[in-house]
Amino acid sequence: MRSFCRLNSLIRSASRLNRGMPYLDIKSMRIPYRKEVDRFTDFSLKFKNPFLQFKQWFEEAVTCPDVFEANAMVLSTVSREGRPSSRFVLLKGLDERGFQFFTNASSQKGKEMETNKHVSLLFYWEPLKRQVRINGEATLLPEEEAVSYFSSRPKSSQIAAFVSDQSAPVCSDAALLSEFKKAEKEFDSTSTVPKPKSWVGYSVMPDSVEFWQGQTNRLHDRILFFRPNSSTPMSEFAKPGDDGWYYERLAP
Repeated sequence: MRSFCRLNSLIRSASRLNRGMPYLDIKSMRIPYRKEVDRFTDFSLKFKNPFLQFKQWFEEAVTCPDVFEANAMVLSTVSREGRPSSRFVLLKGLDERGFQFFTNASSQKGKEMETNKHVSLLFYWEPLKRQVRINGEATLLPEEEAVSYFSSRPKSSQIAAFVSDQSAPVCSDAALLSEFKKAEKEFDSTSTVPKPKSWVGYSVMPDSVEFWQGQTNRLHDRILFFRPNSSTPMSEFAKPGDDGWYYERLAP
C-alpha cells in the first residue's frame, strides 16, 4: 500500500510539473533517414573484416563537415550487481588489439571493468545516419603507452587529470578549481606533468561488430560481424568473411 501511495504521489508531481512546461509532442518527433535506393547491403561491404569496414566508415565520418567529433563513443560497463552504466569517451587508437581509449582506473567505469571486462562501445554519426555497435573485452594497455599518450596531451588537460580523483564527491566547484590553480603554479616551470598512477589506457577486442544505417521507412540496414562462440552461435544465414570473421544481415 505504501508503494502504491508513493507511486500516486510521483504521478501527481509529474502532472504538476507538466502543467508548467510547454507541451512537447515527443511521440511525433521523427526525422527522415536515408532513401530506399541508398541501402547498405552485403554488396555494399568493401571489406569482409569489421576492422577494415569500420575504418572506412570512420574516415567518412571524420571527413564529413557536419560530424564534429567522429571519435566520440559511448562506453557501457556493468557493475558487480549487474547494473549497467554508460558515458562518452574518445577513441584514441585502433589496431589489431582493438579499440583504444584512456581514462582513470579509479573511476566508476574503471572499477567496473576491473570486475567485469565485458563492455560495449557505440558510435553514432547522426549526419550520416550510421551507428556502429561493438561488444568485446577490455584489457589494460601497457604502461608505456599510457605515459606516451598522457605526455602528448595539452598541459591543462594533464593538470586536470593530476588533481581530479575522478568520480569522487567534491565539496564544491571552487575547491576543485583551487586545486587546479595550485597545481598550475606547482608545474609552471615544467613542460609536462607526471602521469597519475591511476590514469591508464584500455583496448577493447571485439567479438561482435554491428554496422547500422538508418532508412526513412524504418527498414534499417544491419550487418553483424562476429566470431562464433557460445553467446553468438552460427545461424544458417551466416557467411564467411575474412580473418576468421563471419557476417550476416539482421532484421531491423
